[in-house]
Amino acid sequence: MHTSPVVCPTPRALLRDARLLALLLTLPLLPAAIAHDPRDTTLKLATWNLEWFMAPETLRALTPSCTPVDAPRDGRHRSVPCDVAHELARSGEDIAAMRSYARALDADVIALQEIDGPDAARLLFPDYRFCFSGRNNVQNNGFAIRRGVPFSCGADVDALSLDDAVRRGVELRVYPDTPYEMRLLSVHLKSGCARDRLDAARPGCAELARQLPALEGWIDTQANAHRSFAVLGDFNRDLRREPPGLSVWAEINDRDPPEADLVNTAEGQTFQNCMPAQTFSGFIDYIVLGRRMARGLVSNSFGRELYRPKDALRRKLSDHCPVFVRLRVADATLSTP
Repeated sequence: MHTSPVVCPTPRALLRDARLLALLLTLPLLPAAIAHDPRDTTLKLATWNLEWFMAPETLRALTPSCTPVDAPRDGRHRSVPCDVAHELARSGEDIAAMRSYARALDADVIALQEIDGPDAARLLFPDYRFCFSGRNNVQNNGFAIRRGVPFSCGADVDALSLDDAVRRGVELRVYPDTPYEMRLLSVHLKSGCARDRLDAARPGCAELARQLPALEGWIDTQANAHRSFAVLGDFNRDLRREPPGLSVWAEINDRDPPEADLVNTAEGQTFQNCMPAQTFSGFIDYIVLGRRMARGLVSNSFGRELYRPKDALRRKLSDHCPVFVRLRVADATLSTP
């Protein structure tokens, strides 16, 4: 009977195999990502402004050098206004209450605003991964992404920050380099011009108007590339009740290019305040979808995670609450223009 000879590996081959094994051991485990098959997946997307959220020890360290309420804000440095330092210091119980709302939200991807960064976000989203802007400030934008959802962090959209005077945009790619790729942008636009004309004399309106070319440029870039995209965050603007003339919605939703035909998921929705003590009369937190992405929007999936009155009375939560929608991934990405 003929038998094959036994071939012993050479020392060089053994060394090569050992190096390969060592490399494989350094790679992240992928079972969760592989199990998350986008073909039959519905993603829950949300946005949440967390109102000056940072780790308690960070706030304590910044409190002695807090800035007076009427002092000019410097977006390029880590500092907090004195009213925030003394009135928004959150206890462990406050953070636990906010974490319970994050858990109840149970979203796959959350655009975050007014938060210090990953260490602070981990206090509320312990089982998530994060992308955050690199701005040297305690008010940053970012994303929390559920483990198992494939993603990559994009570059900061610096132009939105007006040279870091205000917040940068943060880009996230979900299902990157696949036919199911989505591009999301977390924004926190300039405050102080919720319903005034953008050419009004108020400083907030002038700065908001200066941000528009960068926002429209990002949208048009995605639309020209026929990508599925969305803008999520705090627009600091009532997009549904803007005055005639120059407006945020008219500028970004100009249908040029054609896929820059946007869908405001709050359109037609009834506004409710996050808690009984609030007296706001309209949305400023939005999830805005590009035309392709909007094809995957699940009907009647728009919602807002309101706070329980007893929690709002006893705990320091946020003056914003989460807004969310659900998307069928395949419909949102594979649809033809």
